Amino acid sequence: MDVDRRWTLSAILAALAPATGSWAAGAAWPGEAPLGPAQPFSFEELKARARSLAAQPHRPAPAPAAELLRAIDYDAFGRVTYKPQATLWRGADGVRLFPLASGSSAPVAIHVVSGGQARPVLHAASLFDMPADSPVRRLGDQAGFGGFRLMNADDRTDWAAWLRASYWRSADPFNQYGLSARGLAIDTATASPEEFPVFTSFWIEHPPAGGPIVYALLDGPSVAGAYRIGHERGPGGLKQRITAQLNFRKAVARLGLAPLTSMYWYGQSERTPADDWRPQIHDSDGLAIWTGAGERIWRPLHNPPRVTTSTFLDRRPRGYGLMQRDRNFADYQDDGVFYEKRPSAWVEPLGDWGAGSVQLVEIPTKRETEDNIVAFWTPARTVGRGTRLDVDYRLHWSDQEPAAPGVARVTATRFGQGGRPGEPVQAGRRKFVVDFAGATLAGLERGDAEPVVSASRGAAVAAAAYPVVGQTGWRLMFDIDIAPGVTDLRAYLRKGESALTETWIYQVAAA
Repeated sequence: MDVDRRWTLSAILAALAPATGSWAAGAAWPGEAPLGPAQPFSFEELKARARSLAAQPHRPAPAPAAELLRAIDYDAFGRVTYKPQATLWRGADGVRLFPLASGSSAPVAIHVVSGGQARPVLHAASLFDMPADSPVRRLGDQAGFGGFRLMNADDRTDWAAWLRASYWRSADPFNQYGLSARGLAIDTATASPEEFPVFTSFWIEHPPAGGPIVYALLDGPSVAGAYRIGHERGPGGLKQRITAQLNFRKAVARLGLAPLTSMYWYGQSERTPADDWRPQIHDSDGLAIWTGAGERIWRPLHNPPRVTTSTFLDRRPRGYGLMQRDRNFADYQDDGVFYEKRPSAWVEPLGDWGAGSVQLVEIPTKRETEDNIVAFWTPARTVGRGTRLDVDYRLHWSDQEPAAPGVARVTATRFGQGGRPGEPVQAGRRKFVVDFAGATLAGLERGDAEPVVSASRGAAVAAAAYPVVGQTGWRLMFDIDIAPGVTDLRAYLRKGESALTETWIYQVAAA
């Protein structure tokens, strides 16, 4: 996976100048930007279009010459801004458009929908403010758009953005962008090159009641699909209802539904393995899973020495997400990009997703500008040529999981050399320390909670659990002798037969 996160970040942060101009309040069609003739539109029609498209050989959309796009680099892109007076639906949830840039596969078509009719937004270079020598000018009026964003009521900041391939992001609930969602993941971390299907066309509707609705047509060598994305914003963050129908042109080895993409460079357990002054750098610090059987799992993220895929088998999953649990500024010390404010994203499956697995892919990285973490659901069902899948889920952009786990959460993971202070260190022995906090542990005394630790290779040594002196949480501590290869660890606290905490899962690799 090769995704340069700077492009999306630049697009979202660029051009926040105060808006001017007029807008015809209450108009059925949004104002200012030029629109083409109206055509009938519905989600059913879009699904039919995707089915028809899948029955044909894949043909990539025409794109400007590659050398022209390469000239629109990070700095050039940041100097191009969409004119505020051309905003569609000026005000809350208004729409502003992005130009093409380096890394764009092809322009995307943007339409506005009202009363069952859709009108295309006509591209024109005059919609953008840019320097006289901007390489964007060389694309001409027929270049097309790169994507769009949805504006806050202040008409200066945005709360959601779609840009490149099938990626989108939300800044809710902290008005800060972080990880991304994707329409679909295909062959991520397999022997085959990863495929990135593209949202080639968007239709944006502002219904009389409720939030905006985004419709999208997905196309790629293996698949064509139709998406409907509804929006409901609230104090706790954003809920997106995502309904999609996918039609496969050919078999897919590893299909990733409802994929999330994030960045993890280093965290509390790595002890700053980079030459950087900040104690932690990550958009997400763990994968949370709520299994169909009701177990709550926490898997801390890490930056592995090689590409690693972890598989969590399940049936009828209740949810999973890439979470940012550490909300303390002192743990990041970055007052420019505010990692403590990065949103978490939680997938809530709707309907019966059947058997399959949550897949976590971790890719080595040496910088914070690359997304190196991917999580998605892979159905057990074989996806062959002619397969049609209907997918329905909610995507929550929030502080934490929308449904409280009912058990204590993992709050920290640390490790170091094993053994006791002052005694000789045994080669290969490592110490793991896991902290928990939550109401199920309140009032318990030492000995009330039993540590349960297992390893795929070897056994835990001197496992102990106890309340942390002067704090509200509990600590689990154990040693383990690490053998060459990969060792999977599982641990939780229980009282009798009842789990008091999430199940902590970790993977250790040794040469």
